[in-house]
Amino acid sequence: MFAAVRSAWALFVGLGMIMLGNGLQGSLLGIRAAAEAFPTETTGLIMSGYYLGFLAGAVVTPRIVGQVGHVRVFAALASTASTVALLHAVFVDPLMWGAMRFLTGFCYAGLYIVAESWLNDRSTNETRGSMLSVYMLVVLGGIAGGQFLLNLSDPNSFVLFVLASVLVSLALVPISITAGSPPDFSAPSPVGILALYRASPLGVIGSLGTGMANGAIFAMGAVYAGLAGLEVSEIAIFMSMLVFGGMAFQWPIGRLSDKLDRRRVLAGVTFSAALVSFAAPFFSGGHVVGLYAIAFLLGGMSFPMYSLCLAHTNDYLTPKQMVAASGSLMLVNGTGAIFGPLVVSLLMGRTGADGFFTLVGVVHAAIGVFAIYRMLRRASIPIEDQGPNVPVATSMNAATATLSLDAFRDHRDRDLAAMSVGKRRRR
Repeated sequence: MFAAVRSAWALFVGLGMIMLGNGLQGSLLGIRAAAEAFPTETTGLIMSGYYLGFLAGAVVTPRIVGQVGHVRVFAALASTASTVALLHAVFVDPLMWGAMRFLTGFCYAGLYIVAESWLNDRSTNETRGSMLSVYMLVVLGGIAGGQFLLNLSDPNSFVLFVLASVLVSLALVPISITAGSPPDFSAPSPVGILALYRASPLGVIGSLGTGMANGAIFAMGAVYAGLAGLEVSEIAIFMSMLVFGGMAFQWPIGRLSDKLDRRRVLAGVTFSAALVSFAAPFFSGGHVVGLYAIAFLLGGMSFPMYSLCLAHTNDYLTPKQMVAASGSLMLVNGTGAIFGPLVVSLLMGRTGADGFFTLVGVVHAAIGVFAIYRMLRRASIPIEDQGPNVPVATSMNAATATLSLDAFRDHRDRDLAAMSVGKRRRR
């Protein structure tokens, strides 16, 4: 494992810098929008532009890569994202920020695709699962670390925008000097949404709702924290605790879903997220430590939900269908993420800061109710026929889908081999 990680150190360093810049810029815009007295609804509209651009980038980038190559695409997108980060400080205008947020999402989608496809190419059957685990730590750790960079300067100045730009630009260095030939990459054509819904209604609805909830959390979490009276340093801790919670609970929840009926685990986790959300207003009145705990638990229950939805969907598909289905679920999840900031900003504009938790709680409760409905409509598959849960980020694209599917196959093959050995021993 360590040799494989060392061979991909440049990729991980580049990804880490990208995520540091992304984490910093996302929260910085929420704080700065409040300082500029943008209406909450306007801020939600601006933030949703990122997810709209991300979906567009995920669709367009693979075609461009096939024409001009990985390195050139990565360089062009990183340069554009770096420039856009600086322009936020020059043009402080909602319309300009919305357009630049769209460009940022487009660029980051392409950056992820290039870096992740290279990571997939560096992985072998023996190291793929470990590489995916390290990748998730880098992604989530980078987002969390980006929050603490908010403390380096006044958000009302241009300094933090420059820092976000520098981080994205520096990501070019390790990626560009990576040895070896560029990998082959072709994104699978997504399977039809209706066909996917017929195979796994809960997987589709759960992915849509999870995208909406997590999109609202990432896009408007800093805005909520500012309205709740937190200082910049406290906002950084609040946002990082959300991510740390997702990191802490991702693996144990995934393992639990491998050993029990996955729909029951999914329902339990999403209802827990709803309960935490509805309890949050009782801890928002000056109880900063309690609010940090709420953020940790909410992230721990909400962020692993996408992996659960993906694993549940894969339980009803053949291996050949899984990558295409993952692409479709990503589109469904991204669509939910577009609407999450819009809806939560409207609710916060009318009911106050606590509308943030209200929206997240209602969405998770709705997913839980639908999960119970599906359990009543269709019998669960035997636990031994369930595939393993593979942790993935909600920003997963076609490259990560391939990596995740290969890790799934490797895990499944090891389980089958172990079962075969056990049967021979019993004989």
